[in-house]
Amino acid sequence: MSGKIFEEFKFEKNCMNLKKGKYSIVTDNSKMDIKMIHGFLSRSYWAENIPIETVQRSIEGSLCFGVFDNEKQIGFARLVTDRATFAYLADVFILEEYRGQGLCKWMMEAVMAYAELHGMRRVMLATRDAHGLYAQFGFTPLTNVDRWMEIHNPDIYKR
Repeated sequence: MSGKIFEEFKFEKNCMNLKKGKYSIVTDNSKMDIKMIHGFLSRSYWAENIPIETVQRSIEGSLCFGVFDNEKQIGFARLVTDRATFAYLADVFILEEYRGQGLCKWMMEAVMAYAELHGMRRVMLATRDAHGLYAQFGFTPLTNVDRWMEIHNPDIYKR
């Protein structure tokens, strides 16, 4: 998946569509496969047991990127954003059987190239194990951590 970010690029109705071989990346939320996304997230370390209704609402309120193998969705990422100054990158994944092909890196290239992100004052994410991937796109550990606060409910979907 190395080389240029896409072979074909379309931007229609505020939706991006990149194509590279048999793979594509789209930002049209109506194309997202809620069942597949829920299936992956509900088994992930960060959203274990998340209800499908919560996944649906999170997609409706976010800028989403779906990776597709022809018509089958195989990857996902979403940005919670005001589309002006701040974005939080969440739920980034490629299905296990498609890993090792550079698809997650390609998806991140598409996310970072998305026009609405240009000029953002802050883009954040949290990860347990993909620091190396995100560092390639300029992400660094938090500075001034004493300024940050959170409400964290790690077991909210287990109740």
